Amino acid sequence: MSTVTTRTVAYPADGLTMIGHLALPAGDDRRPAVLVGPEGPGLNDFQRGRAESLAELGYVALAFDINGGRWFTDPGEMLARVTPLLADPDRMRDIGHAALDVLLAEPRTDPDRIAAVGYGTGGAIALELGRDGVDLRAIGTVNALTTGRPGEAARIRCPVWAGVGSEDPIMPPAQREAFTAEIEAAGVDWRLVVYGGALHAFHHPPVDQAVVPGVGYHPRHARRAWRDVVDLLDECVPVPG
Repeated sequence: MSTVTTRTVAYPADGLTMIGHLALPAGDDRRPAVLVGPEGPGLNDFQRGRAESLAELGYVALAFDINGGRWFTDPGEMLARVTPLLADPDRMRDIGHAALDVLLAEPRTDPDRIAAVGYGTGGAIALELGRDGVDLRAIGTVNALTTGRPGEAARIRCPVWAGVGSEDPIMPPAQREAFTAEIEAAGVDWRLVVYGGALHAFHHPPVDQAVVPGVGYHPRHARRAWRDVVDLLDECVPVPG
């Protein structure tokens, strides 16, 4: 029987009512906390499960929403939503800050030990929180090697871990190089793991939606990427023994 408790949280952001999923570990003490950002299609049960898995490890975790409770099954609809969002750092930051406010309002959250982990669009939002100077202890991003406005990466105050598939056409080598050049020039403590043979969204099991070229699940690398995320958190925001 799981000792994790969960609840749905509704909150405003980006002109929408976001529907997040908060997962709490056993006990009543304050714990390190993690924002978990979803891929472009939105928040689904798999994403919610990530928050619950982190709660099982002892973290307060919020799987935050980016699409006002919607899960896009049509790639065209999804791109119409996230493409302008990804081009607007201020909108991404607003979504991230709204989720962060929800996490900080939870009494179990230790406000001095917060990390942000995101996938795709959610990863870009995690990075923008860092570029906005938020006092995070770690940022983990998978398939979101996005660059920011000039000079703002210098505001990132924590280690950054990034993962990407070697065959990801959305995050090709040129994008990887631009991202790593930006954060290296900013003096950020960073790591990049390239998972050989993996496509975009390699970490997400197949779902009932249209197949998009360049997107595909890689179970072995998905497990590895999750272990890498957990290792990052264990290093930077360890759960009290």
